Amino acid sequence: MNAIKRNIPNIITLANLTCGLFAIIFAFQGDLKVASFCVFLGAFFDFFDGLAARLLKVSGELGKQLDSMADMVTFGVAPGFILYHWIFDLNHPYLLEKSQLYGFFFPELFALLIPILSAYRLANFNIDTRQTTSFIGLPTPALAIFIACIPFISIDQFPIFSNLTFLSIIAIIMPLLLVAEIPLFSLKFSASENLTSRLNIFRITLILAAVILLFVFQFAAIPFIVILYLILSLLNNIL
Repeated sequence: MNAIKRNIPNIITLANLTCGLFAIIFAFQGDLKVASFCVFLGAFFDFFDGLAARLLKVSGELGKQLDSMADMVTFGVAPGFILYHWIFDLNHPYLLEKSQLYGFFFPELFALLIPILSAYRLANFNIDTRQTTSFIGLPTPALAIFIACIPFISIDQFPIFSNLTFLSIIAIIMPLLLVAEIPLFSLKFSASENLTSRLNIFRITLILAAVILLFVFQFAAIPFIVILYLILSLLNNIL
């Protein structure tokens, strides 16, 4: 029974990894919405594996390393290929068979920065003692959700998400934020912290704004929520 209890968080982490693997498969099949849904589902499992570990009071080096490996697949490789295929389809609409080797195509190769810099971000996170209550650089799940929402956005309402220049900028800037030395606050409220503290006000502002934006713009709101998170974190650092 103790062995089962000890491995429940690891099983949830493996569910996260499985979602990432399916996301990659669906991305290569061209079904980017299903691939993105798998990333969202992986984020759900990623939240609950840590919660389960805390509730069951089981933690260890195995779970920590396994979590990073699962995150690398679900929040690094999968969103990288989702964005790659999204840009590829826009850049080469006349190609029907993407399974053949057509050589190197730009700007979709910029999307490979996501898994490359996600690997560095996750490895550094495991050894960085500064990130116990906050983050240094954008968390990989935030970037993954940012990318995963793109296939659900209506191009008619938001044509900018079909603009290759804009997407190329996104593919370069967003992964760089993973490794940028920028302190970003955590959304976890602390019992020892005053509810009306500046940091908690920023947290509440972000949550309320996210609810309103999601209600009005649905999936198109997610990129703006991530950007708002970055802006509020920068303001918190300045103030």
